[in-house]
Amino acid sequence: MRMTAAAVRDEANNLGALHRLLHRYSHSRLTQLSQSVACNRFHSVDARLARWLLMTSDRLGLDHFRLTQDFMSNMLGVRREGVNKAAGMLQTAKLIRYSRGMMTILDRRGLEAKSC
Repeated sequence: MRMTAAAVRDEANNLGALHRLLHRYSHSRLTQLSQSVACNRFHSVDARLARWLLMTSDRLGLDHFRLTQDFMSNMLGVRREGVNKAAGMLQTAKLIRYSRGMMTILDRRGLEAKSC
């Protein structure tokens, strides 16, 4: 489905259902962004990786997906060595299995506890 920008603007300005939906969406995105900023400032790389893996799994609807260390390092803002160490810690704790770019979440509840 498609709408012109003008139609979306007009409908949003009516203060109806679309306005409320857009407001809730904006609020949830800003909340998520704020949490990400706090997480990046105060938490360890392994906790940040755990959180990011859970978010990725939620968005994909899968517990098994392709993911490279290079991509994870870019997303977390750390060097690949940091991702390697953090993924190794999560793997040793049997929370994930990571091999050759394939990530599998083994223990979602454990990963949730580890994440920030």
